[in-house]
Amino acid sequence: MATTATDPLPGRFYAWTSVEPALTDSDLDQKYRTYRKHGLHGVFLGGGIDEREFEAVKSHGLELHTWMWTTNRGDQWIRDNHPEWYMVSRSGKSCFDNPPYVNYYRWVSPVIAGVQSYLSERVDELASHPLVDGVHFDYVRYPDVILPRGLWEQYGLDQSTELPDYDFSYDTATLSAFLDASGRAPREDAAHDQEWLHFRYDSVTRLVEKLSAVARTKGKKVTAAVFPTPSMARKICRQDWDKWPLDAFFPMTYHSFYLQPPSWIGECVLEGIQAVSVPVYAGLFMPDFKDQEDFRLGLDVAVGNGARGVSLFGNVGEVHWETFERFAKEKEFGRV
Repeated sequence: MATTATDPLPGRFYAWTSVEPALTDSDLDQKYRTYRKHGLHGVFLGGGIDEREFEAVKSHGLELHTWMWTTNRGDQWIRDNHPEWYMVSRSGKSCFDNPPYVNYYRWVSPVIAGVQSYLSERVDELASHPLVDGVHFDYVRYPDVILPRGLWEQYGLDQSTELPDYDFSYDTATLSAFLDASGRAPREDAAHDQEWLHFRYDSVTRLVEKLSAVARTKGKKVTAAVFPTPSMARKICRQDWDKWPLDAFFPMTYHSFYLQPPSWIGECVLEGIQAVSVPVYAGLFMPDFKDQEDFRLGLDVAVGNGARGVSLFGNVGEVHWETFERFAKEKEFGRV
């Protein structure tokens, strides 16, 4: 049975995963049996509606939150019908045919009414499914104007300042909306134009408000994967997440991306719980942890600093499961 919007999110453990059509029924059963056996309470499942996988998740008593890409949309229908929806960089490059960083970075502008309606329809489809407990927003932001420091070398960039190729969005619709709101165009020194910055923060927040309302009409939880802290999110990707009306937040505290030790996870959690009044869960990137001790430290500092639980992303080896299961039993989170 799906949860309702009034149900609390207690101490829980989750994993991000995706629909896997190639798996046999037996494989799917084993996948979710393993999750439950080791102490997880739910999954964020990407890939849209898949009846077979949905049934497999629920057959093991796990919460099912559909994991949805939000403003990063490479949908063929959008590409064929509305290329004008795509964000444009300060240097004039459109995500339609010149995406930043990687080919799947196809961002649509949150200020466009058609985008808002299209995404609302996607949320309604997901939230209407009777097996779905919640809708989980990902990529609900602008593209990274500044990548995490640990990725600069990978992309051959020095982003000590905001570079025009990665500063979004200067599409016609967004500039027109800002002109209507402020009476002017963005200043040349865009990084210090506070009104322009807040306009973009607010455009994402208004979109989240709209999409959350759609999910809640179906009685479903609303959560999001967000950047590590509110202050970092504003600087990196125009994401003002501590203003969003969600049931819980899952900051992606991927410490190696920021050249930080596992203890940094706790610092991120602390800033998050001080900024919002709903539960915060630490998103952990499994390849970040070099050994069991590292992983245990990440778990300890997350919960020790106030996280209501964690969500795991990436392959979890048997050694990691052993560490995680011991931790979960010790904390007695969400005993069911």
